[in-house]
Amino acid sequence: MTNSPVLGVIGGSGLYSISSLKDVESLDIDTPFGKPSAPVVVGTLNDKRVAFLARHGIGHTISPTEVNYRANIYALKTLGISQVISISACGSLREDYSPGHIVIPDQVFDFTRSVRAQSFFGDGMVAHVGTAHPYCDDLTARVFQAVSQTGTVAHAGGTLITIEGPRFSTKAESDLFRAWGMSIIGMTACPEVFLAREAEMCYVTMAHVTDYDVWRTATEPVSVEMVIQTLNKNTEAARQAIANLVEILPDNRPCPCNDAMKDAIITNPGLIPSDTRRKLRILVDKYLPS
Repeated sequence: MTNSPVLGVIGGSGLYSISSLKDVESLDIDTPFGKPSAPVVVGTLNDKRVAFLARHGIGHTISPTEVNYRANIYALKTLGISQVISISACGSLREDYSPGHIVIPDQVFDFTRSVRAQSFFGDGMVAHVGTAHPYCDDLTARVFQAVSQTGTVAHAGGTLITIEGPRFSTKAESDLFRAWGMSIIGMTACPEVFLAREAEMCYVTMAHVTDYDVWRTATEPVSVEMVIQTLNKNTEAARQAIANLVEILPDNRPCPCNDAMKDAIITNPGLIPSDTRRKLRILVDKYLPS
């Protein structure tokens, strides 16, 4: 699209819109992987175009397992978006990451159950993208700066473990995740972060700590009420951080994310089915012969 949004925002639990957007249009997008969770809302924020997508649908009707992660990322890609921030609720697995704090993790651990579509590739085209460092370092630093400017306590770094959900952890599971060195726990970072890498997008999670999961015996175990109460308090901080971030985004990305798929495609180009290539053209055409 002309005047592509400078930022895509995927809102999770508690953040279902950006009320400060102006000149708003709602885009009903189809993708080769189906419909995204909701129409993509595009508007102006600080004189720049920003796109918003509600991960769990309008009214929060889609569970973490049911989210069409491929359609969501693909829809943002079709709009020319190259930088994405995910707003997510999380539980803390560390004493120093307290409810109300915001964490910008630098690693993920995928503990989902392989029922989610993990990749855009398949159907005759195989690609192995590198994810040693799944988050964009440059965008991570900018998001941390943007959050810090809100006055909210922010932490840079830590590993976000993604569980399948929709249930919360057992105490035995929570204790094990802590023993493994995990920092925070959520249900939606994977495969979203990996799909963004395949789409050559810069991607960062802004994780809002809502609880101490179930490991901390001095605190009540996590509940939906606890999550929502904390998220409601943090919603304005999230919106202000997004506004701050828009102001400091570079015109050109100073990171390797734009070339993440270089040398990743292993299939002989002459053997890639035409339907598969057509479906994935916005992801791979620059790497395949005409």
